[in-house]
Amino acid sequence: METLRSRLRFGPTEEQVKLRKRKSLLTSSEHDGPLISGAHVLVFSVFFRLINCVLVQSSFVPDEYWQSLEVSHWMVFNYGYLTWEWKAGIRGFTYPLIFAILYWTLHFLNLDSVFVLIWLPRVFQSLLAAFADAKLFLLIRTLEGQDVAKWTFFCHMCSWFTWFCCTRTLTNSTETSISTLALYYFPLPGSKTHCSKKYIALVALAVVVRPTALIVWFPLIICHFWQENNKLRLVINCCIPIGTLAVVASTLIDCTFYGKWTLVQLNFLKLNVFHGVAGFYGSHPWHWYLTQGFIVVIGSHLLFFLHGCSLGFKRYRMLLAVVIWTIVVYSLLPHKEFRFIYPVLPFSMIFCGLSVAHLKTWRRATVAFLVVTNVLPALYTGLVHQRGALDAMNHLQTLCDVSSGSARPQPDVLFLMPCHSTPYYSHVHCPLKMRFLECPPDLGQEHYADEAESFYIKPLLWLTNSFTNTSSLPTHLVLFNVLEKDILPFLQGNNFVRTAEIFHTHFPEGRVGRSIFIYERH
Repeated sequence: METLRSRLRFGPTEEQVKLRKRKSLLTSSEHDGPLISGAHVLVFSVFFRLINCVLVQSSFVPDEYWQSLEVSHWMVFNYGYLTWEWKAGIRGFTYPLIFAILYWTLHFLNLDSVFVLIWLPRVFQSLLAAFADAKLFLLIRTLEGQDVAKWTFFCHMCSWFTWFCCTRTLTNSTETSISTLALYYFPLPGSKTHCSKKYIALVALAVVVRPTALIVWFPLIICHFWQENNKLRLVINCCIPIGTLAVVASTLIDCTFYGKWTLVQLNFLKLNVFHGVAGFYGSHPWHWYLTQGFIVVIGSHLLFFLHGCSLGFKRYRMLLAVVIWTIVVYSLLPHKEFRFIYPVLPFSMIFCGLSVAHLKTWRRATVAFLVVTNVLPALYTGLVHQRGALDAMNHLQTLCDVSSGSARPQPDVLFLMPCHSTPYYSHVHCPLKMRFLECPPDLGQEHYADEAESFYIKPLLWLTNSFTNTSSLPTHLVLFNVLEKDILPFLQGNNFVRTAEIFHTHFPEGRVGRSIFIYERH
């Protein structure tokens, strides 16, 4: 009987039972340290991204204002400017609606100051980015253990381009954050967090926000379908209902604000891909992403990315294929920008984390190198480079007090700059009379004219012909310093006096100058 008891007894007796520790296929650490909770990672990420938000005070591209905040301002306050994309029906209102809801709430609470209207959407982007940061850490911890997750998280958080972009009100920023969240639920080999419905729903949301998100996710979805045992259930229970809901919901939102039946995704594909309208804003050689774009975006992480690819090729070849696929597809399009390939940057950081975790001997030097080579460009591009566009709008916002009740003439501002060089009504929040040089692409209009290009051919002649009498002259002119010498006779002849000189960039290029001048007519 005693023998039977000893055989049936559970738990250790004289010797402790030793459990085999799970080791990653790529790296392992005997001393991962105490388990870091997801809550702690999230709190740190929120704190870090809010600091990130405050320390980014520069402009990047016009879309972060003109395709988001400006549209939201128009939706709520009934004044603002809708660019040609909205007239052509190639932009969806779902993304601006997010900020419009914030604006409606602020307006209802009578808290819609220009400061809050500018910064609250940025805070929203910061919180979304922080949530994605934490999910990336948790995903890698389930796949590779805490050590690799820690270094992947470090590489991701110290990326200068992520710092520069993630808190901006760009569809690319939101697309990247949503794609990172979707990756957490994607059925990667060894993942314990996968959920088909959640990742497909997030992918659908990313595509609604920015249709080109489908480029990143197309190979992953195909891979999932190929490996899925019950393909019919995946299509019927997940893909069809979620896809239908996304299309119907986004179409209803667009039809409501467009006031007519509009299928934005189809219009976007037709104009940008088949008609090549995107090329109107510049074209680059096919190899641009390989020789410049990706190198700039990944920065000093490049060597660690290449090393990580050699370490994790077999295990994460699908993620590497997504990075390569995305770069190749975008390389086939004539118009190229750094931000277009931003969504694959978190994917690339997984390989960087594998590399740093593997370099135990050189780890301190690696950390110091990555911190120095990323902090400096992050702070410079966030606080110094191209900040004049925002500072100029802060200066012009003071004219709202004049327009609201004063004996002085009502302000009338003309921007003599490349079109969309600055934000617009979303950054002054008053119905100030403003005008800028327009530059829509030729969509087959009968009387097409690129006003900006016409102006820059002969700026002095354009001004003379446009303002034949003093009564039609604007009260304020906003221009880059490189233009001043070309229109100086007009400025002097009409009593314009420079009232502000605002630093913009140390790297003037073409029509964009080092400083922004604001002239006032006396």
